[in-house]
Parts: sequence; structure tokens; C-alpha cells
Amino acid sequence: APAPNVSHLGLCITRSGGQLGTFLGVFTPTILTILGVIMYLRFGWVVGQVGLWSTLLIVVLANALTLLTALSLSAIATNSKIGVGGAYYMISRSLGPEIGGAIGLPLFFSQALSVTLYAFGLAESLKFVWPGIPVSAAAFVIILLVAGLSLKGASFALKMQIPVMVLIGLSLVVLAVGAFDGTSLVAEQASGFSTAPALGFWVVFAVFFPAVTGIMAGLSLSGDLAEPRRSIPIGSVLATLVGLVVYLVVPILLIFGADRPSLLDDPLIWTRIALFGPWLVLPGLWGAIFSSAVGSMLGAPRTLQALTVDRLLQRWLAGSPQPGD
Repeated sequence: APAPNVSHLGLCITRSGGQLGTFLGVFTPTILTILGVIMYLRFGWVVGQVGLWSTLLIVVLANALTLLTALSLSAIATNSKIGVGGAYYMISRSLGPEIGGAIGLPLFFSQALSVTLYAFGLAESLKFVWPGIPVSAAAFVIILLVAGLSLKGASFALKMQIPVMVLIGLSLVVLAVGAFDGTSLVAEQASGFSTAPALGFWVVFAVFFPAVTGIMAGLSLSGDLAEPRRSIPIGSVLATLVGLVVYLVVPILLIFGADRPSLLDDPLIWTRIALFGPWLVLPGLWGAIFSSAVGSMLGAPRTLQALTVDRLLQRWLAGSPQPGD
């Protein structure tokens, strides 16, 4: 069948009728996806591999790419109407339905399958306190919990993530207190680890880079925003900049709080450095992973809905094409 004319697409989704604002609808899901599992479990390893200065360079380069992407999507958002479908909607209206559909379908699958990825990640992390936990069964239960929370609606699910943001903030505070309350630096730490790293700069960069790729979380809820043309640019750019600041501070705290062998070998080094140990760090870790799963669960059906309303997939999959449904 010939591709539908883009001028006739999305008659039901060209306008946003949602109620979410900038903070709850864009900034909250974006920053919670950025500050996730890699920050907690891999940042120490990154610092241990390449040292402080190279780590800061990795952070700046990675966030520069993210910031350029945020500015690009902001430019599109402020120059066109934004409806349900997030990235798919913007791409299909800018580059045409053929390219939009080619990107939208794998985008939906990536969002849907990410829920399982995060669920297994959360289940694996529970083994730190419950070594014998059945991971597959736990992941199944986590998926059901995420789905149940999402069924309550985007506004309810995002409001439930506010305590998660508080937990992440507390974990950063106790890390800072523990780092500067510990022993003084050894010579190797102070020099930024002058010995040769086990892995190269770009390998370590590749491991870290997914930590900054969460800016699509807020964009995916475009149809639920009251003012998407205003909320998407402000929320996305602000979340990117806040993530940059956090990622520049955390390596400094880690290098003050631990020696190189500990950073390389202990994925839970945060719990060794932070004040009160794991009691505030692990809830922040679990909350960050869970919130990422919620973001994917909220974004995937909205992408699918936009594809079906545009008649690129079977129309019965669309459900009710009203904003926020």
C-alpha cells in the first residue's frame, strides 16, 4: 500500500491535551533515567580504569553529545506542533512518514523490551541483600508492578517517582559526606592514576555513554504535556545540565573516598564510602532502576498509538486516540 500523505496524518494527535507540566512531565522522567544504574555500579570502575582527569573528559564529551541532541529536539519542538508519539511524531513530521515509520517501529520495540532489561537489572541488584533470590521470578513480579503503576496514568506514575528523586539526592549527599570524612588521598589517587589503564579511553567511554542517553524519557510523554513546545526544551536541557553537574562531582567524590583497587573491583563501592553504608545508597539504586522501567512502560504504548493513528500499523492497536490515553 502507498505510504500515507503526511499532511493527513495524525489528525487526532496534532494537539496535546495533557495536563503535565515541565517539571513532572519532562524533567522528572529525564533526570531519573539519566541518573541510573551506571552511575551507581560502573562509575567507580570508570574512574579506576582511566583516572580522574580522563573520567572528567569522558563526562564532558558524552554530555556534549547529549546536549547537542537536546538542543536539536528543542529546535524542532519549538517550530512545530507536538502530539502523541514523542520522537516518532517529531521525526515523521520533519522527515516524512517513511522515515518516521522506519524509526518508530524499532523505537517502540526498544522501549517495550527495555522494561524487561530494567526489571532484570533490578532483580539482579536485589541479590546484594538477598543472594538466593530467584531472578526470573523477581523480574516477572517487577514487570507486573511497573505495569500496574503505569495503568494508573502518567501523572500518577510520575508523582510516585518524586520520592525516588529524593532518594537519589540523599544517596549523593551521603556519598559526599562519607568521601570527605574518610582517609586522605594516597599518591596514586592524587596524580590521577598515572599507571597504565587496563582498558583504553574509548572502551571506557563506550561503557559510560549509556548513562547520558536518557533524554528521550520526557520526550516520549509529549502527548501528555499541557505545553509541549515550552516544556520539552526547558525540561530536556535542564535535565541534561543537571546530569552533567552530578557526573562531574561524583568522580571527585569517588576518588577522595576510595583507592584504585577498590574502585576497579567493587561495584558497590558507593556503599563502602557513603555515610550509613548501603542504607541510603541501595534504595537510591533500586529507585533509579525502577523509575527507568516506568519511563519505558509509559513511552512504549504512546509510540505504538502514534504509529497506529498514522495508519502505519493496524488501527485496532490504537485504542482511544485521545491525548493521555
